[in-house]
Amino acid sequence: MLTNILQKSAKFTGIWRPKLPQCSLSELTKVCRTFSTSRRQHGVDLKPEGVNLTHSYYHSLTTTPLQGITIGQKLQQTVQKFPDREMLVFKRGNVRRTFEQFFEECDQLAAGFVALGLKKGDRVGMWGPNTLEWVLTQFATARAGLILVNINPAYQTHELEYALRKVGCRALVSATTFKTQDYYRMLHQICPELESCKPGELGTKKLPMLETVIMLGEDKFPGTFSFPEVMEMGDHAHRRAVLEMQDKLQFDDPINIQFTSGTTGNPKGATLTHHNILNNQWFIGHRLGYHEKHHKICMPVPLYHCFGMVGGTLAAGVFGTTVVGPSPSFEPEPCLQAIQEESCTAVYGTPTMFIDMLHHSNFDEYDLTSLNTGIMAGSPCPIEIMKQVVSRMHCPEVCIAYGTTENSPVTFMGYMADSLERKVGTIGQPFPHVEVKIVGTDGRVTPVNEPGELCTRGPGTMLGYWDDPDKTAEVIGADRWYKTGDIAVLDEEGYGQIVGRIKDMIIRGGENIYPREIEEFLYTHPKIEDVQVIGVPDERMGEEVCAWVKLREGESMEEEDVRSFCKGEISHFKIPRYIRFVAEFPLTVTGKVQKFKMREQMTKDLNLQMWG
Repeated sequence: MLTNILQKSAKFTGIWRPKLPQCSLSELTKVCRTFSTSRRQHGVDLKPEGVNLTHSYYHSLTTTPLQGITIGQKLQQTVQKFPDREMLVFKRGNVRRTFEQFFEECDQLAAGFVALGLKKGDRVGMWGPNTLEWVLTQFATARAGLILVNINPAYQTHELEYALRKVGCRALVSATTFKTQDYYRMLHQICPELESCKPGELGTKKLPMLETVIMLGEDKFPGTFSFPEVMEMGDHAHRRAVLEMQDKLQFDDPINIQFTSGTTGNPKGATLTHHNILNNQWFIGHRLGYHEKHHKICMPVPLYHCFGMVGGTLAAGVFGTTVVGPSPSFEPEPCLQAIQEESCTAVYGTPTMFIDMLHHSNFDEYDLTSLNTGIMAGSPCPIEIMKQVVSRMHCPEVCIAYGTTENSPVTFMGYMADSLERKVGTIGQPFPHVEVKIVGTDGRVTPVNEPGELCTRGPGTMLGYWDDPDKTAEVIGADRWYKTGDIAVLDEEGYGQIVGRIKDMIIRGGENIYPREIEEFLYTHPKIEDVQVIGVPDERMGEEVCAWVKLREGESMEEEDVRSFCKGEISHFKIPRYIRFVAEFPLTVTGKVQKFKMREQMTKDLNLQMWG
């Protein structure tokens, strides 16, 4: 497929980019430039000067060294610096912990894990929404030398069974219920032995490695321990064992397994080390200025995902930031409330989350002036949304981040001092110590501004997929270059731009068409809230362009309105032949759009012949 996509040497200097309204751009650029000057004066992580690439390979030099330390050791150092500072605030229930309070509970839980008989390297699953207990489990497993397995709270029974069996979890920490999920009932379906077994002695046929189930809350469930019971289980000997473990652990030990959501096939368990994720946060924080002053992060993104666990709560452990959880899962108004009530200085989210906050009917009732930075990541950022985040949410220093679970996750990130054009048009520059290259079908590095597959190599690259050497070998070679599967370009200054996924490319009559380009154009229509572009089979052209359009509330359009908007603005062959108005898109459990399902649906509905 990549051969077909890249057989033409398509220069990207002429790619369509929306023209931002002159007055708005002028005003916003002035704001960004003001903060840029301030940052140059105060020495926050700045982009390297004098970068002038001719080919698409870049390795950022830096004076900031990597951290050769474990997560547990780094947390202890941070607690000693800021014992009385608030570390965590969970607004639902007003749960608050200082660093000292959290550290005491963390080691108490770690001692409980030791008392259960869990050994270094054992896998412990965490299944539930964003709560204090989730973060305690995150750091307690790191202190006890256990490997945390992040399990999506939206998983259904067969997905949960697959995940637990794939990595051989010996213990599972689980919420009781969340939204429509009844976790204990689902566990009972997989492990009916829970009904009669003693806690800690499960011995189920389907999951022979799983011995212990720990349920959050005070309620007792047959065959399980409650979370408070485990918190009280460890004695002085177990606490001493946790302290002694800190000198035994190595920063290259695996500490976390995160399942890639994927859009096809079973999820794969990306295995990450202390060194992987701690250093990823180290450079996220430096790029956002967390090392310079105390920040409060409004963090609505899920903890089971790298964005929340590495980008969010690990920032507290590494830099002493305060992390504010507005609600157990994302809700737009609680985010706005949390920013106002806690005077948050940073806000995280996917583009969809920012869209929902900006479009909330009560948005203008909240004071967001404490904000100035944050991260938008997880999927491509619509240009119009970034402009509104900068202006209406008072975030002139918001940064775009790009990465993959397999890279712990971030490899590219913008700078707070970047111009608005950089913020909306690129994914920033690579992190220090990270190598990136763009390669063509022949495996050779392309000239700058020419598309190819993005490959990365550096301290964030995973050890591999757990118990899956074949899948690992497909994406990581003997040279440790990781193939992202993303089509990208690199400019002369080392800034990247994601053009699309290899499998999402549309080839119409020999023309390479990048769906992202059409999506960005259609985002500028005032009636369109979201849009996804795909290719569908066509007997004559090979493929035709199809757009699924989600309109803003109360708006209406006809198919011809969309085509008329495109005429004269983008090339004729990029104008969608098929247009469907939808209320939602098919999503994975992590919120990624499943374009393959859209293609299948359109092929069926239009009675088209599916290509091979």
